[in-house]
Amino acid sequence: MEFVIISGLSGAGKSKAASFMEDMDFFCVDNLPAPLIPKFAELGMAGAGEYDRVVLVTDIRGGTNFDGLFQALEDLKRMKCSYRILFMEASDAVIIKRYKETRRSHPLEEQCDSLEQAIALERKMLAPLRERAEYIIDTSNLSTAKLKGELRRLFGREGSAEGRMDVRVFSFGFKHGLPMEADLVFDVRFLPNPYYVADLRAHTGLEQGVRDYVFHGGQAQEFLDRMWNLMGWLLPRYEEEGKTALVIAIGCTGGHHRSVAIAHALSEKIRAEGWAVAESHRDLGRT
Repeated sequence: MEFVIISGLSGAGKSKAASFMEDMDFFCVDNLPAPLIPKFAELGMAGAGEYDRVVLVTDIRGGTNFDGLFQALEDLKRMKCSYRILFMEASDAVIIKRYKETRRSHPLEEQCDSLEQAIALERKMLAPLRERAEYIIDTSNLSTAKLKGELRRLFGREGSAEGRMDVRVFSFGFKHGLPMEADLVFDVRFLPNPYYVADLRAHTGLEQGVRDYVFHGGQAQEFLDRMWNLMGWLLPRYEEEGKTALVIAIGCTGGHHRSVAIAHALSEKIRAEGWAVAESHRDLGRT
């Protein structure tokens, strides 16, 4: 069982980090009382794996004394339940700017004469926890996409696609209308059309005979290679900018032959590179 403790300054992005961790298959709990942490660990270790990865968000809302939290962490060690602490911070100027933009109150603002004093007090109160943190992330100049990438690097399972952008590739027929949900649309109506071959008309691009016809002559393969060169460059750029899903549509006239064959081949290439890919064919059942 794995525990990640997220703590840090108010306004540094703890809630956003927790939401990204949730996308990475962590079970997230905000502000769980420290004495309940070992009990929660017992529940997870006795379960069927539904709580094997847990994120706990703890901050100044839990009080000024972290002795109870440190005792809970010692209990986790004795239970052989591994944990890591992620501490998030930002510069005073950035935190002040964020509070002004959101118009929220700092948790310690009522105890201080100004927001600057509240931030300084919080830094002092959280110093013992910061000293015990394995990871410290300063979000002052970190975009949302970069934060997501850093969390994935630190806490993602090696070799898995968790937290990565989902890619959907589907075929369609132009005569049935353009797909409104598509981010990228490619037109393959320049390729030889199996519809005009009597033996192939009733078949689809998922069948070997139609695929052989579409790829015969080399044009389709050259198009696929060129498209993959573009996709191989684009996919990580979209992901770096925080895009969580990308929809790629491949169209021919009816959506039965050429677009289906190309969409299937592209899906296989993207999947082979480790991306999560969903393949579908919108108009395969239409006439």
